[in-house]
Amino acid sequence: MTIEFQVEGMSCQHCVAAVTNAIREHDASAQVSVDLATGRVAVDSTQSTEALKAAIDEAGYTVTAGG
Repeated sequence: MTIEFQVEGMSCQHCVAAVTNAIREHDASAQVSVDLATGRVAVDSTQSTEALKAAIDEAGYTVTAGG
């Protein structure tokens, strides 16, 4: 199932890697697509929406919409 989030605070490729790695720590097989220009993060994962939001929050970014 693909879930899309709007994420604030991402400004560079390091941010993209941090969000991707944080999600993959919760689901190693997750497919993560980040559009840095729009702040959109699409995740294809078996994890719950809340678990994915928590992973992004733990990485230091703010989910403002989606899920």
